[in-house]
Amino acid sequence: MSHQKLKVAIVGASGFTGSELARLLLNHPDVSISIITSESHVGKPFSDLHPQFFNRLDIPLESADQVSKMDLDVIFLALPHGVSMDFVAKWKDLGAKIIDLSGDFRLSSKDVYEEWYQKKHSYPIGFSEAVYGLPELFAKKIADARLVANPGCYPTASILSLAPLYAKQLVEEGSVIIDAKSGLTGAGVKANPTTHFSNVNENFKAYGIAGHRHTIEIEEQLGGIAGSNTTVQFTPHLLPVDRGILVTSYAKLKTEMNQEKLTEIYAEYYQDKPFVRLRNQAPGIKDVRGSHFCDVFPTWDERTQKVISISVIDNLLKGAASQAVHNMNLMFDLPEATGLNHIPLKP
Repeated sequence: MSHQKLKVAIVGASGFTGSELARLLLNHPDVSISIITSESHVGKPFSDLHPQFFNRLDIPLESADQVSKMDLDVIFLALPHGVSMDFVAKWKDLGAKIIDLSGDFRLSSKDVYEEWYQKKHSYPIGFSEAVYGLPELFAKKIADARLVANPGCYPTASILSLAPLYAKQLVEEGSVIIDAKSGLTGAGVKANPTTHFSNVNENFKAYGIAGHRHTIEIEEQLGGIAGSNTTVQFTPHLLPVDRGILVTSYAKLKTEMNQEKLTEIYAEYYQDKPFVRLRNQAPGIKDVRGSHFCDVFPTWDERTQKVISISVIDNLLKGAASQAVHNMNLMFDLPEATGLNHIPLKP
């Protein structure tokens, strides 16, 4: 069938997610990129900012003010937390669907957001309209959404590591520990003392201890699956690598378990989810780099009577840009894997 290509805006071109979105959408058969914005680089070719696009995507960057003058189907907001909300408020009646890659609408309410993000929220009505954009959990809701809150990278890997157990309400409350590690691109494109080469290279450290803002996002989603409140201990760490997240989740269960049964629970839950790969050995971040896959490996420890579930994603893709494209596919009734079938890049 022939149809009109979706007219797409990428708002916020200077960051990693903006460039990864452009890379995916440029080769997506149902998309035409209408506009890419950057306030600080108006007039420059996109490929000046991201030289990998030289001769492939040289369109001049425009100001976000131009977006409202255009006829668009979908707007991707690749903007920082606290900035996106104003654009959602401004563009809600344009007729375009909005996929927000920031954290501005991922949580349940204005109050929860303000507590964890330490920022005022200017568009609280958005919380009731936004759908949490994790396709493995909410594909049907995403399909009908006008506003999708694209999940955080850590929450994506963390939630998928444990979702099958929460869905069956098997997790003993208070027992979950999520030990997570991310490559440097998770910290964004702007350098600071923490992300300085000499601070990251040959180094390894925990941060956001006992209060990282992704904790509440993980708790709300896992609790939602189980139909009850839940508390998790979440600790992120910074790896001296470019991209990738590895999560090791630990949980006690309310019921008897063995490896065979555990594997079966995960296989059943993810059977029709093309981008979650249940692995038969522990995955590494290079097993998914450059792809939309989340590889998951659940283990039953007979000795400690705990589940140890390992999951890996590419933080810029399944943790951001390719997840946003997956959501777009669902919102416009395209086959969900369109434009996302990249084999991971290894080594």
